[in-house]
Amino acid sequence: MNKIIITVVGKDTVGIIAKVCTYLADTHINILDISQTIVQGFFNMMMIVDMEEATKPFETFSQELETLGQEIGVRIKCQREEIFTKMHRI
Repeated sequence: MNKIIITVVGKDTVGIIAKVCTYLADTHINILDISQTIVQGFFNMMMIVDMEEATKPFETFSQELETLGQEIGVRIKCQREEIFTKMHRI
């Protein structure tokens, strides 16, 4: 499995989850886990996805999601699971 951590942060608006999930589905990226909260009008989502069947390489998919985030007014970041785990080790 090729796990990726995706974080989405920004001012809450209609359709953030729909647009991100539509992009992932179109790219054959499977969502394994998803958590989202809205605190005082700010949206925060964390996803763990599997890129095993992805139609695009990580670098392309990461850049396209970052661009999508700019278009919808949020910040989207992608990290490989092993890097994320090492960075957040206690």
